[in-house]
Amino acid sequence: MAEFLTLRAAVAELVTDGSTVALEGFTHLIPMAAGHEIVRQGKRDLTLVRMTPDLVYDQLIGAGCARKLIFSWGGNPGVGSLHRFREAVQHGRPHPLQIEEHSHAGMANRYLAGASGLPFAVLRGYAGTDLAKVTPTIEFITCPFTGERLAAVPALNPDVTVIHAQRADRHGNVQLWGLLGVQKEAVLAARRSLVTVEEVVDELTPVPGAIVLPQWVISAVAVVPGGARPSYAQDYYERDNDAYTRWDPIGRDPGRFQDWVNEIRAQEVSS
Repeated sequence: MAEFLTLRAAVAELVTDGSTVALEGFTHLIPMAAGHEIVRQGKRDLTLVRMTPDLVYDQLIGAGCARKLIFSWGGNPGVGSLHRFREAVQHGRPHPLQIEEHSHAGMANRYLAGASGLPFAVLRGYAGTDLAKVTPTIEFITCPFTGERLAAVPALNPDVTVIHAQRADRHGNVQLWGLLGVQKEAVLAARRSLVTVEEVVDELTPVPGAIVLPQWVISAVAVVPGGARPSYAQDYYERDNDAYTRWDPIGRDPGRFQDWVNEIRAQEVSS
């Protein structure tokens, strides 16, 4: 059942060193504040999972929180590379980073298998690519009914999934809408989950296309207004495009990046 906690308390309780952590959100509702709190608390040896690693994972990797990344695409959307990510892969700084690369479809199916309690997922995918040669979690099987050759990928069951949503009610039921990714599947696949929200309301009024996650699949809810910035939260605030551009020179320069880490760690959060 969902428990209302501060962001600091929720991260301290749910994210432990060495755990597998998924921070999901596709362009929209990215749990940036939660990622910053993980940096602030100095979590280490994490296996980070995300369909589209962007700024938040560049920051976590550069801060030395990660030992492995399971992903399907990585970059600074509309700007370029993730330079702390590249530094870790190419030069092992601040720590060597293992990578496990999949397609978007492969990652989505892995979450779906995890949410369904299945050991693996089957899909038509990876044809014409070399990913199976370098990613041991991609295999090919023959359909026992048609003889078709299909790709198989193992289920993803993170120790903790973190997402951001627009609102929760006072019982801990969570509602999110707009451009969505695999937040629902990632929460249902996880052993524990943390949802940061813009606000708490008395009642979750219907919204077209909205997803409601019931309180019994959520471990903790933290009220964090602006918790997705610089990504956006539909009906609350827009994407801060300039922030993505400003990140590029910070990520490129180890000195400027360390200044950013020091600034984050010095911040006090009341949420």
